[in-house]
Amino acid sequence: MWMLIFLLLPLLAVGYIGWHVWCLLPLAWCWRAVIVLLIVGAFMLMFASIFRITDRLPMPFARAVYEVGTSSLIVLLYLFMTFFVFDILRLVRLLPAAWMHDCWQTLGAIVLLLSCLLVYGNRHYRHKYRQVMSVRSEKVTKPVKLVLMSDLHIGYHNRRKELARWVDLINAEHPDAVLIAGDIIDGSIRPLLAEQMHEEFRRLKAPAFACLGNHEYYSSEPLARQFYSDAGIRLLQDSLTTLGELCIIGRDDRTNRRRHPLSDLVASADKGKYLILLDHQPHHLEQAEELHIDFQFSGHTHHGQVWPISLLTDRMYECAFGRYQRGATNYYVSSGLGIWGGKFRIGTRSEYLVLTVEPL
Repeated sequence: MWMLIFLLLPLLAVGYIGWHVWCLLPLAWCWRAVIVLLIVGAFMLMFASIFRITDRLPMPFARAVYEVGTSSLIVLLYLFMTFFVFDILRLVRLLPAAWMHDCWQTLGAIVLLLSCLLVYGNRHYRHKYRQVMSVRSEKVTKPVKLVLMSDLHIGYHNRRKELARWVDLINAEHPDAVLIAGDIIDGSIRPLLAEQMHEEFRRLKAPAFACLGNHEYYSSEPLARQFYSDAGIRLLQDSLTTLGELCIIGRDDRTNRRRHPLSDLVASADKGKYLILLDHQPHHLEQAEELHIDFQFSGHTHHGQVWPISLLTDRMYECAFGRYQRGATNYYVSSGLGIWGGKFRIGTRSEYLVLTVEPL
């Protein structure tokens, strides 16, 4: 049922957009048909990524299909919003009906505004925001500096060159450890293996720890675990480790319905150490508070990636982005260092967290 709705609603939206584009174009019907079919075709390419058809294509073609198909979602979202607003204005007689039929001026204005918005969104995505945060605790005797990140989504779109830039940013912080809250992999392991991306993680100058995200399950959990190992990242999959005065707990993603209860993991932790929980999806935040975890780091939401989707994630989660606190437990939900799909950030940001745990 949900899959049917997932497929039907975007198709209806594409039909709505296609009709408006058809009406706006002051061209012969054959040229209108070509342009509308190109719009529909770009959207349909998205399903090549969702259903892993890209893995059977030559690598350059697969990258192009991924980029065009997933980027079309953002383009179509803003086209839908634009035409919807225009229809409302036309119904209340604030917009002349003639502006919506055979009008190069209206079409040109929409193309110009949308192009400016997408250029801004792409440039904004490429800028990685350095979020600084400090917490105090009686459990540490000296400052500990950590770099935390989530949702790298490396793959067909975020390639090795981009990952190398991110690794350089992390190394420049000189952290005591790097913590990653899942979704290192986008949707397929193939481009990571083709570009030997694990070698970039090997350049990290601090020990790296990570939990799994839902995309590691989409890409094949056994292959993801092998990639983590090859990359020199210690995977904490319903397990924990100690690092000096820290105890780092990595919870398996909730995609695995048989993951261990958080209480079982905390039961085996050294309560005298500063407890940090990596849990990819920020659900049931009250559990960390009830179990006296000091700090929880999550991702997954991307804060919606673009406005107004960010408004939906704010409704869906107790905390969809940023710093949060429940009792004595501190939280940070990251909007992600990378992104799924089209590389646009509009009303949200790509970020990494520099956290310092200081003595009380």
